[in-house]
Amino acid sequence: GKYEEAEQMHRRALDGYQKVLGKEHPNTLTSVSDLALVLKDQGKYEEAEQMHRRALDGREKVLGKEHPNTLTSVDNLALVLEDQGKHEEAEQMHRRALDGREKVLGKEHPETLTSVGNLASVLRYQGKHEEAEQMKDGR
Repeated sequence: GKYEEAEQMHRRALDGYQKVLGKEHPNTLTSVSDLALVLKDQGKYEEAEQMHRRALDGREKVLGKEHPNTLTSVDNLALVLEDQGKHEEAEQMHRRALDGREKVLGKEHPETLTSVGNLASVLRYQGKHEEAEQMKDGR
């Protein structure tokens, strides 16, 4: 019930932002990302992936590849790829998010540490247990 309502509200907000601010305004891209998260929570993984890719493409263009919001989009895309069993692409995205966050935010930043955990998780899922352990022990 509440997810459907949240989805409707996010779609309405996105429509408004697109009309008023344009498709590539940072607020519009945040709205795209928010909608993608609600879609993921409902198990609508394919549409969520499309929305995360749209948010990522826009943020790369408008904010740059290493902006923290862009890196959040990379991470969000990786998570929805995992949900669909696309583990190799998810691993690549998690590595990209981790590399960017280490560079921009530092190795001890909470978002960087989240990326460490996300990458370790996808590595373990693929049977790369040794590499996953190295992630936990600080690469």
